[in-house]
Amino acid sequence: MAQAVVIGAGPAGLMAAEELAAAGRDVLVAEAKPSVARKFLMAGKSGLNLTRDEPFETLLQAYGDASGWLRPMVAAFDATAVQGWAQGLGQELFTGSTGRVFPTVMKASPLLRAWLRRLEGTGVQVKTHWRWLGWDGNALVFETPDDQRSITPDITILALGGASWARLGSDGQWAQTLREKGVDLAPFAPSNSALSVDWSPHMQPHFGAALKSVRWMAGDLESRGEATISAKGLEGGGLYTLTPTLRGGAPLFVDLLPDLDAEVLKARLSSKKSKTTLSQWLKKSLGLPPQKVALFHEMTKASALPKAQWRDALKHLPIHHAGLRPMDEAISTAGGVRQSALDDGLMLTALPGVFCAGEMLDWEAPTGGYLLTACMATGRWAGRSAAEWVNRSA
Repeated sequence: MAQAVVIGAGPAGLMAAEELAAAGRDVLVAEAKPSVARKFLMAGKSGLNLTRDEPFETLLQAYGDASGWLRPMVAAFDATAVQGWAQGLGQELFTGSTGRVFPTVMKASPLLRAWLRRLEGTGVQVKTHWRWLGWDGNALVFETPDDQRSITPDITILALGGASWARLGSDGQWAQTLREKGVDLAPFAPSNSALSVDWSPHMQPHFGAALKSVRWMAGDLESRGEATISAKGLEGGGLYTLTPTLRGGAPLFVDLLPDLDAEVLKARLSSKKSKTTLSQWLKKSLGLPPQKVALFHEMTKASALPKAQWRDALKHLPIHHAGLRPMDEAISTAGGVRQSALDDGLMLTALPGVFCAGEMLDWEAPTGGYLLTACMATGRWAGRSAAEWVNRSA
């Protein structure tokens, strides 16, 4: 019988398991999918961004309203600690120009293999195809490939993910189970989400093109990151950071020339020759790439836009969209187990001995290493807190 059961084998769950094993506990990790850390591996396909190498207070700001709650957890496992942990698993790292930290191999699989070997060496058991069904009294009930199994551990850590990318394991179905136990939950909502745009046919040649050197604005948030024009709309890190305000209905604008002062732009417009068309001026005088010119025309229907409004439109172009893409397409989700439902050790006050970690907690952060850092930090915190709690209870 395992003294501790961790449900969910993503980064938060594996980190919790490692801490429990280090405290001398017998640990079983139950994963519903056929293999572990599937979302982690998917994220690593485009380069595994482990963390952000920046001052702690700057790092903490990425967590917005949850920064106060997460402060002690991230402080205990900050960007420096994340890098040391990865290096301890034999991974060489490098830091990009924006402070993002990656394994030199740019993949997640070598790090995960090394991590699983180390966990196996400490006696952690990992069971795949074990889907958690809830509780029967005090017993955890699992559907397994052989039969239904019940386990009554001393400690349970839930690291069940959010409610996006269900095919990789984060389906949010656990929410109803916890709600029935009296756990206070915030509704799920998409985070780091693309936007739906109903493009006209003339935008099709630009699908896949990146919008670079732009400034996005929504509500009180701004971003200088790039975005890509896709068949479904707009996607990319430049927009993902604005999700909280876009989710609330704030209009979206883009500055297509953020490095060109408005007065300089006005002077260039004044010197425009009368025979030069708007498209020619945008391309030749301003040097805008085809995708920016196309976006300008798409959003302004420029043939009807008075010349007096060109400058303002270039610096503050309204983006007409149909809202965020469906939640399951979002990189992450907001919502989940509220801080009020947990004690300082991430134990559910309604369920003594049951702890929560990772994206199932009610916090959100932009991409760029912040998501993974907090998932691991909360997993580590929950694992250590659980080990301390069972020692006090013995």
